[in-house]
Amino acid sequence: MSASRLFALIPCAGSGSRAGSTGPKQYQRIAGRPMVEHTLEAFRALTGTFAGLALVVAPDDADVGVVLPRFPAAGEHLLRVGGASRAATVRNGLRALRQSGAGPHDWVLVHDAARCLVTPSQIEALIAACEHDAVGGLLAHRLADTLKVASPEGRVASTPTRADKWLAQTPQMFRIGMLLDALERSGDSVTDEASAIEAVGLAPLLVPGSAQNFKLTYAEDFALADAILRSRRSIP
Repeated sequence: MSASRLFALIPCAGSGSRAGSTGPKQYQRIAGRPMVEHTLEAFRALTGTFAGLALVVAPDDADVGVVLPRFPAAGEHLLRVGGASRAATVRNGLRALRQSGAGPHDWVLVHDAARCLVTPSQIEALIAACEHDAVGGLLAHRLADTLKVASPEGRVASTPTRADKWLAQTPQMFRIGMLLDALERSGDSVTDEASAIEAVGLAPLLVPGSAQNFKLTYAEDFALADAILRSRRSIP
């Protein structure tokens, strides 16, 4: 187990319809560069950490070569096996990694292309917390706001305690074999890898992340991400 390698897998096959864009949101420019390029750079910055960095796109993606002309570089993989759902995309990507030589006991860090504000230090923190764990885990952020449960009429039905509530983030880090098995069992309904692991009776580790590691989903998220990325560049 101690010799297990680390792989990174970035699902990048979504359409980004909720962002209101004319094309895939992961290719929109933020702070002067495509969103997915910021995401890739956070992993590339950890030189020597990963045995492979894979980007999973739709089979008919005609934009990735234009948006990322220098991808893939050495140790990187462009996998045109994206599916109709996030779970299918990750599952297909894991199968492709196995076919290219990744072992079932190797670790994979699955990260959303649309979480372009993740930092190398956050990725390192997840690895440090999970590399000797029996299950693996995910970056997550404690819920700071009061949570409401809605009735069918759109009124407040209840207010649950927020003390034990976390917002799931990525990367999510699990053994390739364990995660692939869990995804094959759970089907396409799960929205993150941890949910698939939970469905087979295991409890992933929660590793504190950051409020800035949010997923760009709606149009207003892009302006906020742009401001954050530009402010980071201005810091010496």
